[in-house]
Amino acid sequence: MASICILYTQDGDLARRVKAFLRTMALVRRVTDPNRMEAALQQNSPAVILMDLRAKECRDLLEQLEQDWSESLVIALGALRSEPLREAEQSGIYAAEDLQLDRHRFQTLVGRAFDHLEIMQENRDLREQSHYGPPAEQPRRSEPVLERAHAPSLPLLRFPRVFRRLDNVEGLLASIVEGVADAAGVTRVGIFSRIRQGDRYRLRAGLRCLPETNEIEYHERDPLVRWFELHGHLVSRANLAHIAAQNQRPLLRRALDSFGAEVMVPLYARGEIIGWLFFGHRITGLPFDYGDLEGLMILAEHVSTVLENALLYEEVTLQKTLAETLLKSIPPGIVAIDEDGIVRWFNPPAEPILGLKATEVLNRPVEAVGRKLGAMLRETLEAKANLPPRQWIEPNTRRSLSVESRRLLDHHTPLGAVAVIHDLTAEENLRQKQDLVDRAAFWTDLAASMSHEIRNPLVAIKTFAQLLPERFDDPEFRKNFNQIVVQEIDRLDKIISQINAFAHPAELKLRPLDIRMPVKRGLEIARSRFRVNGEVDVETELPADLPKILGDESALAEAVAHLVANAAEAL
Repeated sequence: MASICILYTQDGDLARRVKAFLRTMALVRRVTDPNRMEAALQQNSPAVILMDLRAKECRDLLEQLEQDWSESLVIALGALRSEPLREAEQSGIYAAEDLQLDRHRFQTLVGRAFDHLEIMQENRDLREQSHYGPPAEQPRRSEPVLERAHAPSLPLLRFPRVFRRLDNVEGLLASIVEGVADAAGVTRVGIFSRIRQGDRYRLRAGLRCLPETNEIEYHERDPLVRWFELHGHLVSRANLAHIAAQNQRPLLRRALDSFGAEVMVPLYARGEIIGWLFFGHRITGLPFDYGDLEGLMILAEHVSTVLENALLYEEVTLQKTLAETLLKSIPPGIVAIDEDGIVRWFNPPAEPILGLKATEVLNRPVEAVGRKLGAMLRETLEAKANLPPRQWIEPNTRRSLSVESRRLLDHHTPLGAVAVIHDLTAEENLRQKQDLVDRAAFWTDLAASMSHEIRNPLVAIKTFAQLLPERFDDPEFRKNFNQIVVQEIDRLDKIISQINAFAHPAELKLRPLDIRMPVKRGLEIARSRFRVNGEVDVETELPADLPKILGDESALAEAVAHLVANAAEAL
C-alpha cells in the first residue's frame, strides 16, 4: 500500500493540485467533513496531514491533532505571510507552506515528512523490542482446541447455503459477507478482491465497514499483496508481535487500521491471491483465540472457492453480454442453426432484411427464414468446404442480398451453421441511379454530336438552296450544286443508317477469318470516312503468320476504323 497523505480541505481545485503533485509518491485521501477526520486518522495514523487553514473548524482540528495524534505530522497550507499561517507555524507543527504550491518544493517537503515518519516507526519498533524482548514461543495446542478447530459451529455448517439463493455476483458477495459475519460472530466483515488480471484490489462487499474503506485500492505489486503472496497466512492484531520481520509489522498494523479490522485472511485460487477477508471485533467483545482463528481460516477457504466461481461467472457473463451486444448491433443480419437445422439465433438487423420477426423463426426449422436462405444453410451443414457467397433478391422484402455461410465448429466438433446477410439494396439503388446519370450523359453527348453531324450537311444544302434563285442560270453553280447537295444528302443518309444500326444492331456473323483483313478494311474506312492520313500518318505492321480468329469482319473493320479515327483526333 502506498504512503498515505490525509488532505483536509473543502477546496476542490487545491485537492486536484495536491493529488497531481503527489500522484507518484502517495495516496491522497481527502477529508471534507471535520467530523470524519478522527475516523480517517484511526485508519491511517501515523500519517502526513495536509491542513487547509481556510477550511472550516481548522483551528479546532489543529488543537485536537496536537493533543490526540501527536505521532502524525501536520503540514499547514495557507496564504503566504497571513496570520493563520504564522500562528500555525508557531504552534509546533511539522511545516507551513504557501497555498500557491511549487511542485518540486512541495514534493521534497512531503518526501522528508514520510522519511521522518519511517524513522519514528523504526524507533518505536526498537523500543518495543527492548521493552518486551523477543516474542515468546507460542504454546502448543491442547487436544480440546484441536477438536474445536475440526468441529465447526452450526452457523459455519449453514454458511454454504447462502450461495444457492443468488445468481448475480454483487448479490452473492453481499450474501457472503452476511453469512461470514453470522458464522464468525463478528461485527464487521469485508472482502477485497480484483475482477481480472491487472485490476486493482478494492472492497467488493462489506458489512458495517468504515466509509473510507471504499476509497482504498491496492495494485498487484503493493507491499501488502506481496506479503500475502510470500507468507500466505492470516494476520491478527493480537499476534503482530509474533511477526518475525519487525519492519513489516507497521505495514500490517496500518492495513488493519485502514479496514477497522482485527484479523485479515488471504483468499487464494489457481495458485495466486485473489483477495482477502477482514474481520472486526467479535460481537461478544472477547479477543480471538486459536480456535476462532482456525474457524476463520476454514471460512476463508469456503469463500475462496465461492469467490473464484463468482469471478469466473462474472467474466463469462461479461463476455457473453459483449458477444450478444456485438451480434445484435452489427449491421449485417445473422442467422445461426444447430446440427438439426433448428434456428437458434436471429439478430435484430435480420428482421427488416428478411421481413420476419425473431419470434416467428426461433426454435423452428431453418426453412422458416425463407426458401433460398434455408436451402443455403442446409447445404452448408452438409458441405465439406465453405460455399461461395451468393446474391439474390429476397421475395418478401425485394431487397438485394449477399449471403455468406460457414460451418460452426468447436475443436472440430460440428455445432451447426451460420449465415451472414449483407443488405446491398442501398448500394444497388445508388448504382442504378449512377447508371441512369451515366446513360443520360451518354445520350446528351450523343445528341449533341449527332446534331453537329447533321447540321453541317444541312447548312451546305440550305446555302445552295438560298443561292439557287439568283444563280440558277450559272452552269458552274448548277454543277457545284448538283455535286455538293447530292454528297451532303448521302452523308445524311449514312448518319441515319449509323443511328439505325446503333438502335437496331445487326446480328453478328461469326466465322473464321484472317485478322489482317478487317484491319486493312478498317484503315480504308478511316481514310475515306474520317479523312485520316491527311495530317496524321498511319503505319501498319501485320505479321503474315497470325492465326485465324472467330469474328464478324464488318464489325471488326468498323471498330478498327473508329479506334484509328479517335486516335487521330486526339493528336
